[in-house]
Amino acid sequence: MKVHDSPLSLGLTDAMRLRRAFGTFATGVTVITTGEPTPHAMTANSFTSVSLDPPLLLVCVDRNALMHRYLSESSFFGVSVLSADQETAARHFANRLRTLGLAQFDQVDWRPGDLTGVPLLSGTLAEFECETWRSYDGGDHTIFVGRVLSVDRPTDLDPLLVAQGRFRTVTPDWYEVPS
Repeated sequence: MKVHDSPLSLGLTDAMRLRRAFGTFATGVTVITTGEPTPHAMTANSFTSVSLDPPLLLVCVDRNALMHRYLSESSFFGVSVLSADQETAARHFANRLRTLGLAQFDQVDWRPGDLTGVPLLSGTLAEFECETWRSYDGGDHTIFVGRVLSVDRPTDLDPLLVAQGRFRTVTPDWYEVPS
């Protein structure tokens, strides 16, 4: 692919090659949630910190995803950063055939956020309650920036990762995070 090629000029083969190349970057796995009036969740790996002052984070959501509509209509959202033992939850919220609405949370342990009421998964590495701050065009995705209203880091478990299209975990000696 040349630098001057636009995404629209990429053929299907090149687009799949690009997707596989993006997938080589190992990243954490999150579940993004919205609350009232219709609770919804989605597994996502497009998540990152943005700023400490003000406290901001971002998530990127495909414009064709159901979550895109819910985030666009909601003032608040949650992010649960999954631990290595939460692959089942990640697969559940990635399944487009699952039951929707509040019933989709019947398969996992969760609680409503203290400030916003958005569903937050239990047993995660970190959880954030956010107010939608800005949104930006990101091609076939929208970049939603949230102002962090609350944060909790309830466990010191290992993270769930995704790389090359597969869930992965790290071995304890692979990394060391300072306290």
